[in-house]
Amino acid sequence: MHIIELKNKIQNIVYKANNLKNKYIEEKNISVNYACIFCQNDKEFTELQILTKTFGKVIKETTTGPLFEIEHLQTVAGELKLLKIRTPDPTRPEEGDADFTIANFEEFEKKYLGKQNFKLIERVDMKMIELVDKDFDVRVYFSNPPLIKLLDI
Repeated sequence: MHIIELKNKIQNIVYKANNLKNKYIEEKNISVNYACIFCQNDKEFTELQILTKTFGKVIKETTTGPLFEIEHLQTVAGELKLLKIRTPDPTRPEEGDADFTIANFEEFEKKYLGKQNFKLIERVDMKMIELVDKDFDVRVYFSNPPLIKLLDI
């Protein structure tokens, strides 16, 4: 894989995630703040880390893979600055995910949580609403606070 192919892959994940988001929620023009590639094997994980380092830097090491601040990449849902390369995980067979910024998370949570395909994930420093549909090979997240704010980027 080359850098152009990797950037196309990232843009494609955001494109598919944006379509998934638009299928389920009324708010259409919300921007992406984070994307993640779900690696399917160790070779892909190693290769994508090396390629991503050519246009980004690791800003956080996590147990599931490095988080990069990348050169701003234009997507259908706005400019992307954060990318995670996730370690292979059998619970993540999809291509990846994208996280979108919601202006009023509490209102959004009341409106969508409990509806089919939406699930709450609570972390120490944030809450996330996950949106999954078996007809899409991506996942969507809505986080509060958004990772970009949590990391002060």
